[in-house]
Amino acid sequence: MYLVSVLGNLLIILAVSSDPHLHTPMYFFLSNLSLADIGFTSTTIPKMIVDIQTQSRVISYVGCLTQMSFFMLFGCLDSLLLAAMAYDRFVAICHPLRYLVIMNPRLCGLLVLASLFISVLVSQMHNSIVLQLTYFKDVEISHFFCDPSQLLNLACSDTFTNNVVMYFVGAISGFVPISGIFFSYYKIVSSILRIPSTGGKYKAFSTCGSHLSVVCLFYGTGLGVYLSSAVSTSPRKGAVASVVYIVVTPMLNPFIYSLRNRDIQRAMQRLLSKII
Repeated sequence: MYLVSVLGNLLIILAVSSDPHLHTPMYFFLSNLSLADIGFTSTTIPKMIVDIQTQSRVISYVGCLTQMSFFMLFGCLDSLLLAAMAYDRFVAICHPLRYLVIMNPRLCGLLVLASLFISVLVSQMHNSIVLQLTYFKDVEISHFFCDPSQLLNLACSDTFTNNVVMYFVGAISGFVPISGIFFSYYKIVSSILRIPSTGGKYKAFSTCGSHLSVVCLFYGTGLGVYLSSAVSTSPRKGAVASVVYIVVTPMLNPFIYSLRNRDIQRAMQRLLSKII
């Protein structure tokens, strides 16, 4: 599953970069999303595979903090890129005549850079929360990766303030992107409903069907992880839910975009024909 996820997202990046027809804002964001997905799944899964082979759960303190930093960075970057893609679809459907003027290369680059900067900021804020606490010398995390909530549970000092700050930062970093996505789709649906012909409505909605599927998959599984950890006391159930969130979602994204998109299919065929 890990290899399929990495190879699938890598194919998307290569197809977009090698085909001049795909040098558009939508596919620019898609290639960056694929890159973030590769980083998201590569942060935790290789270590888990090594642990399975060696029957060991040991990870150093520095390694744990490093893993947590990159996990938060790529997870937040995924969320912000999905919001940027929703804005791109909003402009394409609601302002089609001004699309190329609004979604110019400079704005697209700024959106990706801003997403990366915010993701690094959120990641380091979570790191600083964890660094303020005192831990036992030897601890074992009942999970397959270092999650901030797991580390707070292992602290031997009071964590109430840290928990409040962590959940506040997490809520803001999750609420802002999903609010942007909801607002964009509210405008998109309102615009589509004003189209008189059924064929026009279907054509307009089909342009954002893949993105909507990925949004539902990403936020649906993410919400499932945090609800399962809050409701269930079983570490095993939380770990299973996290595997679905971290491995299955990035693995399915390339399939969703390639199966529903003829441009991507043609670009991949041309890329594979060059390779073969």
